[in-house]
Amino acid sequence: MQFGIFSVGDVTPDPTTGRTPTEAERIKAILRIAEKAEEVGLDVFATGEHHNPPFVPSSPTTMLGWVAARTENLILSTATTLITTNDPVKIAEDFAMLQHVADGRVDLMLGRGNTGPVYPWFGKDIREGIPLAIENYALLHKLWREDVVDWEGKFRTPLQSFTATPRPLDGVPPFVWHGSIRSPEIAEQAAYYGDGFFHNNIFWPMEHTKRMVRLYRNRYAHYGHGTPEQAIVGLGGQVFMRKNSQEAVREFRPYFDNAPVYGHGPSLEEFTSQTPLTVGSPQQVIERTLSFRKDVGDYQRQLFLMDHAGLPLKTVLEQLDILGEEVVPVLREEFAKDRPAGVPDAPTHASLRARARESADSEAVTK
Repeated sequence: MQFGIFSVGDVTPDPTTGRTPTEAERIKAILRIAEKAEEVGLDVFATGEHHNPPFVPSSPTTMLGWVAARTENLILSTATTLITTNDPVKIAEDFAMLQHVADGRVDLMLGRGNTGPVYPWFGKDIREGIPLAIENYALLHKLWREDVVDWEGKFRTPLQSFTATPRPLDGVPPFVWHGSIRSPEIAEQAAYYGDGFFHNNIFWPMEHTKRMVRLYRNRYAHYGHGTPEQAIVGLGGQVFMRKNSQEAVREFRPYFDNAPVYGHGPSLEEFTSQTPLTVGSPQQVIERTLSFRKDVGDYQRQLFLMDHAGLPLKTVLEQLDILGEEVVPVLREEFAKDRPAGVPDAPTHASLRARARESADSEAVTK
C-alpha cells in the first residue's frame, strides 16, 4: 500500500499572523514539502492543477520535473490533471516526457476539477464536462498505446497519422487514476478501462465514499478486469496532528475556520464528525485511517492533504515528521495484516512493465 501527500497549492493568509505568502514563497514551499515527503519515507507526492487565485500550481509537470531531479524514490502524481480543459495530445506528451525524466516514477490522476469558470477560460463549455472527460480520455488512452493515430471526435480537430512524442517509457503508459468526489460516470469510466479510482473523501460522509467505491468495484468486475476486490482504489483525506487532541484542535481551529474551501461553514467539530477530516493525536489519525478499510475494503493508496489553509511551512514540515515517523509505519504494518492474497499492490512503472512483458511472452508462445 502506498502512502503520500497531495497539495492543492492555495495561497492563503495565515489567520494567526495575517501574513500572506507571495506566489514565489508558496511555490518554493510546495517544492520543499515534496522533498520532505521523500525524506520521511512517504511513497507519493501529488500536486493539484489550478488556473485561478488563490491557487498557484498551473503547470504540474514543471513542478514535478523539478521534484524528480531532487528525489530518487518518490512517485510523482497529480491531484488532479484537468482532462476536460487540457488537450489530450499535450497531456500525452507532457507526462510521457516526465516519465523519461523521472525514470518511470510517474502516474497521474485525471478529473474535472472544482472550478466552473476554468471551462470558458480554455474554450470549453461546463455543460459538456462529462462528455469532455469521456472523449478526451478515450483519445489520451489511444495516443499512449498506438504509435500512429487516426482519430475524429466532437471536441477537437481530427488527427491524421499522428504520433505523440516521446513515446511512453519502455512502451508502458503512466498508470491513470480517475479522481471524483461526486460523479458515478467517472467511477464507471475508471472501471471500463481497468484503471484506478481515487475518491478524495475530505468533503463527504464516508457513506457516500463507500457507495462510490462499491460502484467502481462492481463495474470493474463487470468489465472483466478481475474481482471487485482486485480493483485499484485510492482515498484522500486531511489530518492535523499534535501530541494530544486538545492541542491539535486549538492550533488548527483558526486555519479551518478561514480555509478557502470549507471555512465559514460547518464547525470543526461538525466537519470532523461527518467527514474523514481528523484533527487530533497521531493515534487518533492511525485509528481513523485504519477504519476506512471497513468501509471500502483493502485499498492501494492513501494520500493526505497537509499544507492547506495558510499553515506555515514550518508547521507542515513538523506534520510530515509526525506522519512519517509515527503514523505511516504503523499504518503499513496494520494494513498488511489479514490482507487477502488476491488484493494487488498499487501499480508502479516496474510492475506495469513486468506485466507488459509477461503479456508479450504469452502472445509469442501462442503464435
